[in-house]
Amino acid sequence: MEDKEKPKTSRRKFLENLGLLGTGALAASAAVYSGYHYEHSKNKTGRKIKVLTADNQLAEVDAGSLTISGKPTLTALQMRGREGIKHRRWVMIIDLSKCRNARKCIAACQEAHHLRPEQYHINTLQMQESEKTAPFFMPKPCQHCDNPPCVSVCPVDATFKRPDGPVLIDNERCIGCRFCIAACPYSARSFNWIEPKFANQDKGKTYDVELNVPQKKGTITKCLFSSDRIREGKLPYCVSACPNGVYYFGDENEDAVTNGTTKETVRLSKLLRDNGGYRLMEELGTKPRVYYLPPKNRLFPFPEEGNIIEKEG
Repeated sequence: MEDKEKPKTSRRKFLENLGLLGTGALAASAAVYSGYHYEHSKNKTGRKIKVLTADNQLAEVDAGSLTISGKPTLTALQMRGREGIKHRRWVMIIDLSKCRNARKCIAACQEAHHLRPEQYHINTLQMQESEKTAPFFMPKPCQHCDNPPCVSVCPVDATFKRPDGPVLIDNERCIGCRFCIAACPYSARSFNWIEPKFANQDKGKTYDVELNVPQKKGTITKCLFSSDRIREGKLPYCVSACPNGVYYFGDENEDAVTNGTTKETVRLSKLLRDNGGYRLMEELGTKPRVYYLPPKNRLFPFPEEGNIIEKEG
């Protein structure tokens, strides 16, 4: 029972930091079956599974709330992963004026999702709008579009859009057709051409669609908005790892986002309005859930040659 309370405690702390949690406490009851645990929680799917109780009675329980020996089943993780977190609409803000290409966000993401060094769920690009303007660094994760073209082209419903914002992939359904890669205008997906980095260590683990681990050869991998972390009330891996305060993350419904470095919570609408926030390729109608703040008043000078003007005489 202690293990089930920990996520609630961390979630409470996170929501209090964001100013999202009102009065009252979360409560749940549980009934234990023979080899199974059934939680009466928000993970209900409506799909029933028959299990044998401790007194040899046949009972029906909801698939989304079923665990075996205290661990969620594949079915439960798949159902929970598609439902998301009710009443939330997660959003990310990336402040380009603060990015110094520390790449701590990349390292944290690769470690969490068991990626090879050449695999990226998020990467930082060197950008320059013209030869007369200063270059800058731009982190680029999946944009988690509200109108995602990758979802509409998937023939097996392996990639899907959650009600709370993230676009995820179920690699137990993925057939490796790569239609989603071709459809994504942000080049935010990659293909596992070879055996994953931790194939041997992860062998036998139950696949978690919110973490996309274990990785699987012949399937797609991408940024997940750290859905496993936000379920626990924590900030995404990349947001927490950044030492320069580049990332904000929070709930659009509450109009509040928290900076991963300073832990400061601000109004989403004010942050975007006061800083000229924008989204990538809005003309495509994809409606990204990742916003950018332009690289004005940069905190860090970009290393470049020829930036010193010598005076004559």
